[in-house]
Amino acid sequence: MKNYKIKILIILGLALSFSCEDFLDQAPESIIDEVEVFSTFKNAQGFVEEMYALVVAYEVQAHTFQDFLLGDDGHVNREVKMSGDIDAGNFNAVISESFSYFNNHQNSDYGSTGTNSANVDNINTFNRQRPGLYDGSLRGIRKANIVIANIDLMVNATEAEKDVILGQAYFFRAFFHNEIMKFWGRYPYIDRVLIDDFKLPRPETYREVALLANADYEEAIKLLPNDWDEEDYGQLTFGENKGRLTKGTAYAFQGKNLLLAASPLMFGNNGSINTYQYDKELCDMAVDAFSGILKLADQGYYALASWDNYDEVFWKSPTPNAWPGGTEYVFSAGGGNQGQVERFMTSGVNRDMHGSISENISPTHNYIHNNFGMANGLSIEDDQSGQYGTSDFDVTKPFENRDPRFYRWHIIDGDEVAPKATGGDAQHRFAQLWYNTADDAGIHRRTIFDNKKSTTGYMWTKFYPKVDGEYHSKWNNIIGQYSGMRMHMRLTDVYLMYAEALHASKGATATPSSYSLTAEGAINLFRNRAGIPNVHPNIVADNNKFMDELRRERAVELSYEAHRWVDIRRWGVAHLDKYRRKLALDFPENRSSFTERLLADRVCDFPQHYWLPFRADQTQIYEGFPQNPGW
Repeated sequence: MKNYKIKILIILGLALSFSCEDFLDQAPESIIDEVEVFSTFKNAQGFVEEMYALVVAYEVQAHTFQDFLLGDDGHVNREVKMSGDIDAGNFNAVISESFSYFNNHQNSDYGSTGTNSANVDNINTFNRQRPGLYDGSLRGIRKANIVIANIDLMVNATEAEKDVILGQAYFFRAFFHNEIMKFWGRYPYIDRVLIDDFKLPRPETYREVALLANADYEEAIKLLPNDWDEEDYGQLTFGENKGRLTKGTAYAFQGKNLLLAASPLMFGNNGSINTYQYDKELCDMAVDAFSGILKLADQGYYALASWDNYDEVFWKSPTPNAWPGGTEYVFSAGGGNQGQVERFMTSGVNRDMHGSISENISPTHNYIHNNFGMANGLSIEDDQSGQYGTSDFDVTKPFENRDPRFYRWHIIDGDEVAPKATGGDAQHRFAQLWYNTADDAGIHRRTIFDNKKSTTGYMWTKFYPKVDGEYHSKWNNIIGQYSGMRMHMRLTDVYLMYAEALHASKGATATPSSYSLTAEGAINLFRNRAGIPNVHPNIVADNNKFMDELRRERAVELSYEAHRWVDIRRWGVAHLDKYRRKLALDFPENRSSFTERLLADRVCDFPQHYWLPFRADQTQIYEGFPQNPGW
């Protein structure tokens, strides 16, 4: 028997409507040995629940003021924050920042002395006081290995109960490795409970680690159910199992793990990058994995949201106290308390309008202009090229004739946003996002040293409630009825990754043996949902051009969902001007002219700024664990 002890805690691992109370019947902070932990299904599941609590919610697991859009998509007017450090290339500050979701949040309450919150023992529902991504992932890997090592002790459980306990452990072991790998790159695959033998060499390639994770996902797929509500053990929490791991979850993350490993950055293994060059073998494996969850969708376990019901994916729960995500939900971290959630939901909108204490994260003009195209289905660049017919983009009227998703997820100058605002507040009724100078700008646009307003000329509203045509505001308080949530995985993401992997391997119009959908067909699903034309045939016929279009579609559909920084790095394009330069759009009140203004020229050198550095002391403990390039 191992000489380690195991701790079971009552924690809010799946906060929102989902409760762990039925599984966690042990006294708080009770120390028991592994025989007792695995003596019953309830005890073992209680231990597994702690792994759910270690999954980081990027949108709320940081400072009170949100800061989670780390790519070219968002701008926060406070350079001392995490996104500002990334813009400045100061990645050492990122991993030591007290309010970054990457580190371990050593102290609670804004860095004051007090309870150490860098462990799962902290049951505070404030997500920012839970372990950060690196520390929490290592804890999750250890817990998963404890389960795998002791599964044979579950002599009082049914085979189905043992299977689901083991399936969750295999999933989490792979998932937590992937969380570290997305940001730090190749990492030792820890497949046993480490006691004294911690000197693990760093692997030579990302691919070899990804294949080890793939094997764990394969095991998870064999053991996890399609739906917990269909199983006897799931009856304990019937109707509240949406947040639990399933076969579909494992298929989706298996595919993502393989696609990331196949992507140009990882395939190049820190050498030169060709942004259109993928590992085709891994792409084929990814397609087969994604096909697994798409087949489950065909059976009714998942479904793409319709255009009319799309808000249910982000914030509009169809019934009181239900999880957001709708039929697209695949996996997410547990939510925080209502105050945290509301600060996340309002983070794209001027504080003077919504009344929350959250700062404004402004969507950048470059991101919107480069990705949110025209109602004719073309990017603005292609529309203006003259190669696809008469242009619909008018440089003097840049907000007209745009993709419907541009209007659905943004507030632009002149939009009615607060019709109930009266008296002196009536000035807030319509968005005033024009800007001549810092002293001559609309009330919702940045003035000097004001971090409450838009810095770019736009606001974004993907998680911001709008009921009967009217947004939440101080004068129409509807936000408390809803809980917005950013998911780690949803079905739209699965289709987009399936299309990317399939096109990289076989082309836009090929059909794989595992599923009867082409990459072209997958992308057109989202265009049809939004009411814009299919991809132009000339673009489909050009392999590189279609990949560009596929990536643009991903940027639109997954906008402001915290995938962008990973994407532009794995594609090997983050160091290019198009992705480095954050821009604002300036225009006078009468919109007689429009000028792009540089807000930040991000420091991004290849390969240094493609991976976060490890803390220096971690690379100096023993030989065989080299630092990432440039650090």
